[in-house]
Amino acid sequence: MNKEIEELTLMLLYLTAWEEDVPPFGRHKRNWKSLSAEVLDRLDKEGLLVSSDKSDSVFLTSAGAIRAQALVQKYLGNSAVQLTNF
Repeated sequence: MNKEIEELTLMLLYLTAWEEDVPPFGRHKRNWKSLSAEVLDRLDKEGLLVSSDKSDSVFLTSAGAIRAQALVQKYLGNSAVQLTNF
């Protein structure tokens, strides 16, 4: 069950994120730390997002965004096009 929670958390972060410039790394998706701190810590350790104790938000890494896109397709299939084309 933990793996599914991590996958759904990453997918939700991706779908509700906004893009922001992160010098010197370029544009990344950003979201608030409003989900389980334990799950966010695990995703951070896996290199899928970057979190800081000093910030109330997280950034999805390139690997995290790619993984999240795959998860959107896995869980939502064809209906994912409507969610990601806004």
